[in-house]
Amino acid sequence: IDLKIIPDFTEFITAKGRVEDIEGLPIISIRNIPIRLGYSRFIKRTFDIFFSSAYIFLFSPLYLLISILVKLSSDGPVFIKQERVGLDNKKFFMLKFRSMFVQEKQKSDTIWTKKNDPRVTAIGQVLRKLSLDETPQFFNVFMGSMSVVGPRPERPFYVEQFKKKHTHYMRRHAVKAGITGWAQINGLRGDTSIEERIEADIFYIENWSLLLDLKIILLTPFKGILNKNAY
Repeated sequence: IDLKIIPDFTEFITAKGRVEDIEGLPIISIRNIPIRLGYSRFIKRTFDIFFSSAYIFLFSPLYLLISILVKLSSDGPVFIKQERVGLDNKKFFMLKFRSMFVQEKQKSDTIWTKKNDPRVTAIGQVLRKLSLDETPQFFNVFMGSMSVVGPRPERPFYVEQFKKKHTHYMRRHAVKAGITGWAQINGLRGDTSIEERIEADIFYIENWSLLLDLKIILLTPFKGILNKNAY
């Protein structure tokens, strides 16, 4: 919720917010979300379209190679569509290369991946370690359900659990989910602290700029791709 208040002229209010003026009336936004402002939203969406389309075009041969390897590794589809929670708590289907043997939907939606998980295929272990299983998400970005940079989306089953256990968890859904993000380049992926991830995501949301997005993207190949916490 983007909360706005009308301060009394005798009050002095200090908050990390945004001061606006509506027909001469001072308005203070207590929770500042730069990405949701019209111009910023346009800039971010334009960048997402150009970046995702360029990535898909340049790495299409890699997509083809991975597709062949996944198909040869085990029976089942090349891609999987997994339900996740994104912007404004709305659900969407996230694309990934299949890295596990085919299993029942209930298990794939509710069971956390563990070390030496027998469900993961041989090629799947490599894809998950290098985060290559996530590259089809650039199609999600191009279509508008995700952004290149943003908080990582979670499965609805875990969102229901985390929002009860962790304060401010749902604030992550104030922006579109991303393929990479501030939390990822700081090593907060896989089996890591949920509280620290929330803190990193909120920092990104409140301090967003195009330069910050570019910084995260440039650091991702060095700090965000190789996932030591992926199983």
